[in-house]
Amino acid sequence: MSDNQFKYSNSVIVIPLVFVLSLWFVFWLEIRFDFDFDENGILPRTFSGLQGILFSPFIHSDVSHLYHNSIPLLVLLAALRYFYRQQTVVVIGYGILFSGFITWVIGRENYHIGASGLIYVLVSFIFFKGIQTQYYRLVALSLTIILVYGGMIWYAFPKVDDTISWEGHLAGLITGFVLSLLYKTAEYKKVAKYDWEQPDYNPLEDKFMQRFDENGNFVNIPVLEENEICDFEEMN
Repeated sequence: MSDNQFKYSNSVIVIPLVFVLSLWFVFWLEIRFDFDFDENGILPRTFSGLQGILFSPFIHSDVSHLYHNSIPLLVLLAALRYFYRQQTVVVIGYGILFSGFITWVIGRENYHIGASGLIYVLVSFIFFKGIQTQYYRLVALSLTIILVYGGMIWYAFPKVDDTISWEGHLAGLITGFVLSLLYKTAEYKKVAKYDWEQPDYNPLEDKFMQRFDENGNFVNIPVLEENEICDFEEMN
């Protein structure tokens, strides 16, 4: 498949905007009506805490927490939709479910909230999938992702910052990597236009190449075989 599959559509902008606006709407509801949605987050290894697998990405502690998650989500969701159109829904959906469940299993006994787990899913998926395709545009995207967001890796380890859910970050990295292995993308190959670009090309059988010796010097035109002479006469 060629670059033609990378086509811009309104969904590249709409999907990230709708998703991020939904986060801000939930936060507005919490402020406006004095709700406390923290208890709807992930509470590890408790039955009631399972609800947080679905709800936690939409719950944030304050404006700063929400703001710092919104910008990466806008960028990463747009990149996901543009470069991995067919995988967008499954990466977002299963990314939330699987990273949330892993957090529920390994997390500390505290409420885990925020969309940072999904951010780590997106970073991990886009990076590893680009490397796996070995396609120059997607590899370049992977390198860009690691340059911009590579520093986030430290927040997937304990003791770096006790105020964040490093378990959710680690769960996101694991989930993104697994999804990059499970969901295949099209093979990105350059379309062969010339004979020498074909995989079975043999220069010894090329009539043009036979006009040159092993040192690259021009030699006499090879003698046409009888059947080739007949073909040539028929063409004329």
